[in-house]
Amino acid sequence: MPSIVLDIAPLTKEQKAQIVKEFTESASRITGIDSKAFYVFVNEYPRDCIGVGGALLSDRRSHAGA
Repeated sequence: MPSIVLDIAPLTKEQKAQIVKEFTESASRITGIDSKAFYVFVNEYPRDCIGVGGALLSDRRSHAGA
């Protein structure tokens, strides 16, 4: 059971579907493993639970234009 795990801020259902499709296709092409064997796990975290460069992502995004 080959697995692909993505930790990310919340996405729309359409975005998740596209990521699952494209990650699976790429991994299958690169490894030669049948695409039906792949499991893709999308772990979504609220922006208040992600820190980048010492600041919460929610704070960084709110000040991006400032």
